[in-house]
Amino acid sequence: MYVSNLISEPIVSVLMTAYNREVYITEAIESILASTYANFELIIVDDHSIDNTVNIARSFGERDERIKVFVNEKNLGDYPNRNKAASYAKGSFLMYVDSDDTIQPEAISYIVDSFNEFPEAQHSTIYYSKDITEKMLMSSSVAIRKHFFENNMLACGPGARVFRKSYYFKMNGYPEDYGPANDMYFNIKTASNAPILLMPYSYLNYRIHNQQENKNQYAYLYQGYKYFDNAMKLPELPLTIKERNYLLLKSKRRFLINTIKYLKRTGNILKMLKAFKLANFGFKDILLAIFQF
Repeated sequence: MYVSNLISEPIVSVLMTAYNREVYITEAIESILASTYANFELIIVDDHSIDNTVNIARSFGERDERIKVFVNEKNLGDYPNRNKAASYAKGSFLMYVDSDDTIQPEAISYIVDSFNEFPEAQHSTIYYSKDITEKMLMSSSVAIRKHFFENNMLACGPGARVFRKSYYFKMNGYPEDYGPANDMYFNIKTASNAPILLMPYSYLNYRIHNQQENKNQYAYLYQGYKYFDNAMKLPELPLTIKERNYLLLKSKRRFLINTIKYLKRTGNILKMLKAFKLANFGFKDILLAIFQF
């Protein structure tokens, strides 16, 4: 049966990117359709899957007009595809639900209510630590320092974030230069440019499996250093020069230790040296990591 649930233009655009997710995507879509909040659109952008993902998505689209399915002519990759999905959005808010995850039935309603409660908020994150139990709008300066010096509160994927569409595009969407670490750079950039709404309710059910991009530990090895180095150069980052330098030295030492661990684990000195090159980590950086911390 075809279902028409649109009240007007959608308030929330739920963005679901997919690549070979036939095992999980049914559950992901069904969790969104079970939402207590109805005025949303679900945009599914398939990144040229070679399994049954597209057929499953289209079967849902044939039954509910809130679901729009797009198929890329070629594989774009994770974050370029996320930006592609955002380009189709009509809603005022952008919310990512990955095709291997699910959300709680009240998730969208909770998000809309939270932004209505804090109308000045431009973006939000699920807050997982236990020291804050009520929703709050946290300034950039406090949020950035809390992240770097207390509890890594911004270390979360796109599924934990919600953006006003206008703010997402003002920030130029997710970067595409840092592989699986693109989200970390964007989290720091967006938190540096506007106060962030903390939502101490984990409405996302994050599935862990071996096909996720974050399982690419080699890419994280050098991309993690690259994004951090560039994030420290953001002019809007609300940290002092001394704090930036401290964090940069800490990052250099962490990268050096992790590459040595990689060498011990794999015995592949050529890939370790390639990681140095890809990270633009030179002899001077090695000396700083060893002697200047």
